[in-house]
Amino acid sequence: MTPTEIIKTARGWIGTPYMHQASLKGIGCDCLGLLRGVWRELYGSEPETPPPYSGDWAEATGQEAMIEAAMRHLRPIGCLDFGPGDVILFRWRPDLPAKHCGIATSAATMVHAHDGAAVAEVGIGSWWRRHIACAFRFPERG
Repeated sequence: MTPTEIIKTARGWIGTPYMHQASLKGIGCDCLGLLRGVWRELYGSEPETPPPYSGDWAEATGQEAMIEAAMRHLRPIGCLDFGPGDVILFRWRPDLPAKHCGIATSAATMVHAHDGAAVAEVGIGSWWRRHIACAFRFPERG
């Protein structure tokens, strides 16, 4: 699995409208749906199916569900050690669980799906950097 393959796959989702809980390229996805869709294109079937979740699931449950799932299927790396093709998880506030993710296309850019917008490649500016919770690398194909 090369960063080039991962980035090309992620960029193929650019323009997909935001749709909560969806994961259909060109039709709709949220940030987790983008990650799930990229995983399917790279590996085939998903390793697990996430349960239904509300928009406020992190605030309501207080659980680090996203980090726990990432720990089961991705390889943890240092929070700021991400590079092209790595997965970055974000938390909106220090006291809340991580609830957003993106796929780095460089040390300064990522592809992500954000509520109210289509999947886009954006800069990872100071605001985003302050909200990084952790980072992960896709596993080797096996």
